[in-house]
Amino acid sequence: MIQSISTNRKYIIIAIFLSVGLIFLARLFYIQVIDDSYFKSAQHNFLRPVTQYPSRGLIYDRKGKLLVYNEPVYDLMVTPKLIKHIDTVEFCGLIGIDKEEFDKKLRLAKKYSKDIPSPFEKQLSKETYGTLMEKLDNYPGFFVQPRTLRRYNDKTAAHLLGDIGEVDSATIKTSKYYRDGDYIGKSGIELTYEPELRGKRGSKLMMVDVHGRLMGSFEKGKYDTLAVGGENLATSMDADLQAYGESLMQNKIGGIAAIEPSTGEILAMVSTPSYDPNLLVGRIRAKNYATLLFDPLKPLYNRALLSAYPPGSTFKIMMALIAQQEGVLLPETRYPCAHGYPPGGGKPACHVHPSPLDLVQAIAYSCNSYFSYVFKSVFDKKQFSNSEESFENWRKHVLSFGFGRKLGVDLPTELSGGVPTIEHYDKVFGENHWKSSTILSLGIGQGELGASPLKMANVMAIVANRGYYYIPHVVKSIGDKKFQFEKYTTKNYTTVNQDYFYVVIEGMEDAVESGTAAASKVKDITICGKTGTAENPGKSHSVFVGFAPKDNPKIAIAVLVEHGGWGADWATPIATLMIEKYLTGTIARPEIEKRMMDGVILPAPKPIVN
Repeated sequence: MIQSISTNRKYIIIAIFLSVGLIFLARLFYIQVIDDSYFKSAQHNFLRPVTQYPSRGLIYDRKGKLLVYNEPVYDLMVTPKLIKHIDTVEFCGLIGIDKEEFDKKLRLAKKYSKDIPSPFEKQLSKETYGTLMEKLDNYPGFFVQPRTLRRYNDKTAAHLLGDIGEVDSATIKTSKYYRDGDYIGKSGIELTYEPELRGKRGSKLMMVDVHGRLMGSFEKGKYDTLAVGGENLATSMDADLQAYGESLMQNKIGGIAAIEPSTGEILAMVSTPSYDPNLLVGRIRAKNYATLLFDPLKPLYNRALLSAYPPGSTFKIMMALIAQQEGVLLPETRYPCAHGYPPGGGKPACHVHPSPLDLVQAIAYSCNSYFSYVFKSVFDKKQFSNSEESFENWRKHVLSFGFGRKLGVDLPTELSGGVPTIEHYDKVFGENHWKSSTILSLGIGQGELGASPLKMANVMAIVANRGYYYIPHVVKSIGDKKFQFEKYTTKNYTTVNQDYFYVVIEGMEDAVESGTAAASKVKDITICGKTGTAENPGKSHSVFVGFAPKDNPKIAIAVLVEHGGWGADWATPIATLMIEKYLTGTIARPEIEKRMMDGVILPAPKPIVN
């Protein structure tokens, strides 16, 4: 009996020891094979992956002038677990924060990870970096991560070049490339060409000591990957012409677009009011962006690309071409004007000029009555059985010139503009309750028509090319490769035959030589153009479109000055100065230049109501 009890005790003790041993073995297996948290902790105490950020591609103008470059900055990184006994007062003084902000940033870092480095203070200046590096060994757990920021050589072309900012969480979730803290193009060509400009990040696996100090690459860089810099972009923009356009448009609201007709390359795109693109760089970006966003003059809004201004009398060029194509207008066709359109009781009204006029004279003098007759002749053509059919035929022609649809420009957020539809007029007037006289204002570029200066300039490129255009674009080459996207090297033809452009061009030449734009003609340059006075609430907009020289055109341009009045008052002299500057490099009319630069056309400030 005693022997049996002793034997049982022996087995119980053995079982206990075996159980304990199995528990330890299981725990050891879990720690070493299944749970990698201890491994990661040890690894981060010994090795630190350091991101190598690529240099973003540089941006140049068409002459090789550097427009956008990179400037070094430094992110201060922290590994919370490694922080031990630091002088926080001195540390805060070095980087320009207070103790409360230090505690807040450290809490956020710990929330992210105690073992993995995360940004503590972003974009330190070179001066702060230099001071901090002298004492960084006193602050275990902190190290510096080199970065770059964009800088702009000039204070111009903000809307065209665009800006970069920190990537948002939505993009991080949907992208395999971007991580928290990365930067991405936010607007302009910085956004459109983000994949080409950003490059490819690299990584270094660095050894660190117990204080978090770097001790060199792990295994002599065996596991390192090099960063690949972004591609440089050569743009079609002429930086001198862009800056000149912005100086002419200072203290005015509106836009300018200039295109090289033979290529579709955008030479200048001015939107005013504008802003210094350096305001949206680095730590000041958020504050400045908010200021610009709530500015009542809307400097962030790209009027040259996104607006839908009534084209006014500049649309008469398109009407003349469409009517010829439809066979209802000949160069010798004459219509009367009695200071307005006679069948409409003098409405739309017109200014004083000889009457009756043929087509060339009607363009030169910009006769509202003439083009009201022209619109009616297109609309009331006998082959169409109803207004809807006739209107859709007219609309088809207009769309072929790029109005009312996106052109496909290599800039983000392009809008379609305004060309009304049958559905719109059925809703406004009722089905079968509208006709040519109801929508007559379309014939002189009013009504529901709306287009940006870029679209207006593109129409001038079409006229300069006698019937076709290349999609306007900003980039000429990417890296060492010439820009060869088929999209931007294909001719896009309108619905109007080439033969009908020559008489219209003759009328545009006369408009500048002896017609409504004669006060702004340029010696030794044959400019073909058309003035416009676009009606809208308040004072009319001043508009001019044109191209030069007449033969082998080098530049097509559109200028719109909000509330500038007659087209000849502001838009025409600004446009002809731009043409003169681009083609000759000099200005022979300094008195006109001074008047444009000194002119102020801004809305009166709204009274403050208490």
